[in-house]
Amino acid sequence: MNCKYKTPIIINLFKNWLSKRFPINEYIRQYFTQYYLPRNLNFWYFFGSLSLFLFFLQILTGIWLTMFYTPTTSRAFASIEMIMREVYYGWLIRYLHSTGASVFFILIYAHIFRSFLYGSYKKPRELIWLLGVCLYIIFLIEAFLGYLLPWGQTSYWASQIGTSLFDSIPKIGPTLTLWLRGNNIVAEETLHRFFALHVIAIPLVLIFLIRLHLIALHKVGCNNPQGVSISNLDSKAIATVPFHPYYTIKELQALLVFLFIFSFIVFFAPTMNGYFLEANNFVPADPLLTPKHIQPLWYLAPYYGILCAIPNKSLGILTLGAFLFVLFILPWLDRSPVRSMRYRGYYSRFSLAFFILNFGVLSYVCTTLFTPIKTFFVQILLLIYFLFFFLMPFYTKFEKNKPLP
Repeated sequence: MNCKYKTPIIINLFKNWLSKRFPINEYIRQYFTQYYLPRNLNFWYFFGSLSLFLFFLQILTGIWLTMFYTPTTSRAFASIEMIMREVYYGWLIRYLHSTGASVFFILIYAHIFRSFLYGSYKKPRELIWLLGVCLYIIFLIEAFLGYLLPWGQTSYWASQIGTSLFDSIPKIGPTLTLWLRGNNIVAEETLHRFFALHVIAIPLVLIFLIRLHLIALHKVGCNNPQGVSISNLDSKAIATVPFHPYYTIKELQALLVFLFIFSFIVFFAPTMNGYFLEANNFVPADPLLTPKHIQPLWYLAPYYGILCAIPNKSLGILTLGAFLFVLFILPWLDRSPVRSMRYRGYYSRFSLAFFILNFGVLSYVCTTLFTPIKTFFVQILLLIYFLFFFLMPFYTKFEKNKPLP
């Protein structure tokens, strides 16, 4: 018998053998061939899957880097230099990981913006939003924990400032700070703790929460740009398509475009003029020499800026907590009967545009050297940030919306 006739038989035998022992067919039907999505999804809906792809790329590159990284104060910086200069393609893996962290947050912010744009946090998708906010916060913690590992000047002093925040927590603050650092200052014990949390503990929590996020999404279904729920069975059959093959092809196209842009950044602009990798972090950490300006990475900059702009340490920590906590109550602040921004009034559209601009300016200003004028400016930006949420129940309830289709 010709070999070309044997391959399909072997594949079919393996599929039959596997299907009797593992629910692979049910999994494919549940998540691909019989998982129906609205047919009018646009490119804003690709950023969730792209974020998931980049998250697992971060895990793979992180595993590779741990094979050569030494988490000690005497060898951490030197091991990074060895990866960059002596390990074959070590520079590529390191840039994939460091650049991937910044690009990952760009994808996350685009994913969050889509939720604001089309009201994906409104009933019945509140739990999806809450899990997403939890993921966002833990991603920030994961990024901060990895910030110390290069053992450069910026990472060392930023970690010194970040861990000192816990001192302001009543009663348990000093004990918690000592446990987190393992020492009175950021030292080798801190590096060991951050390494263990960054590499093992936090990724396990993230994988668990991502799984819950996807389960909640599959339970209530995906929102669409129109923001209109499809409840009638006849209209649902017309307005939806299975995920495979309709959206798998589109997701693959989006992935190819993303990989092209991502590769261009990695090969030609991995530091992005100091926003993805700071110049001070190419200098070994020196506990006796404080840099004149600690420039945080752009995705951590707003939170660093809050602490710099609020003169009182305890009040700054409360403001930082409120800055994140307000995201959890967003589904209940929005009183609009309309989900999508396509049919909302001018107040909602203007507020969202101004909010995005305000957050972008806040992120940029907080990467620069603080002066009294900039401190006051950051305080104004923070006030605008909170006003966007606190005024939302009023302008979303009383504004005039367009009629739904």
